[in-house]
Amino acid sequence: MRSCLLACLLLSSTAACAAPRSLGIVAPAGESTIAYDINASGQVAAVLENEDGRQRGVLFENGKLIELGLPDGSFSDARGINDKGEIIGTATNTDGRLSAFVYDRVRGPRLLGTLGGPSSQGMALNQRGDAVGFADTASGEWHAFVYNGTAQLKDLGTLGGKVSYANAINNGGQIAGTASISNENRHAFRYDPSQGMIDLGTLGGVASSAMAINDAGVVAGAAQTKEGRWHAFVHDGQRMVDLGALIGRGNSFATGINRAGHVVGTIQLGDDERMSFVWRDNKMSVHRGGHSLYVVNTVNNADLMVGATYFHKMTAATMLSSDAPVQAKQGAVKLIYLPALVLLLAGAAVVYTKRYRGMSFGRRLG
Repeated sequence: MRSCLLACLLLSSTAACAAPRSLGIVAPAGESTIAYDINASGQVAAVLENEDGRQRGVLFENGKLIELGLPDGSFSDARGINDKGEIIGTATNTDGRLSAFVYDRVRGPRLLGTLGGPSSQGMALNQRGDAVGFADTASGEWHAFVYNGTAQLKDLGTLGGKVSYANAINNGGQIAGTASISNENRHAFRYDPSQGMIDLGTLGGVASSAMAINDAGVVAGAAQTKEGRWHAFVHDGQRMVDLGALIGRGNSFATGINRAGHVVGTIQLGDDERMSFVWRDNKMSVHRGGHSLYVVNTVNNADLMVGATYFHKMTAATMLSSDAPVQAKQGAVKLIYLPALVLLLAGAAVVYTKRYRGMSFGRRLG
């Protein structure tokens, strides 16, 4: 499987690597799989979910699964992996509280602590191993954090409100996420170590959320328009570009951006109809349902998108961002997804956590 996967990383021919392709993760009977990230060696950070909704974060390498949860914990996930094989995720401990962790093969899972409250969640890490996520403060609010191997998490603050969430970090230490402003509406932000937290605004609506950032500091996410629709965006540091307007329909959510500035994400047309999109070289490509990833979580620097397909259950899968869209005569295929698995959509921890009342697919917004 690994040699085939690496071949797909190198080949640009859609004939050689037809989209989408299973990552080959063999889950126990009755369980679904979804991939969140993949590194240059083909190691995958993924999640398994059983029929009861129990989730377990795993490292998939050389055809084997390594579970990443804490002893006696009932939940774990795996959100990101760097080229050293370090994985960031979240797990419950013996008392049921959520704890952000970084895992490597030598030391196992290392808990990152909190910001004074009981819980934390890990979302992303860079090649140095700097990690970001969000954690409870002593006052009971979630705040974005960065962890660079020091004794304590650094609180990134907010945009004037009470909460913030960090979703991505680049190799220069810039961070992308979501924070509330003074009226508690959520806005996308880019955090720079020298400039602090910068409000990226919206597309005319009241809310936005940043989900990814590349090493050039270009941010991707989703923002509300003045009509209340969610549109994918890319922000180059000067202005927010409306990618949803190029798609032309539905709610769209950008979830990944790579070194070349290629942006990927999901289009929600209805409760049971979904497509994916790729914006690269100033050209928008829309992939119809049933012929693309059902969930798109990221795109790496080799242009490999990762997420999951759906046919009766989620299956961790990949496709190249250069894959040509398949022209389906009957239009987008409608797929009914399991309610428990909708929580695993891209950026789920910031978008779908019970304590967050912001953006969600197919649910009330704002």
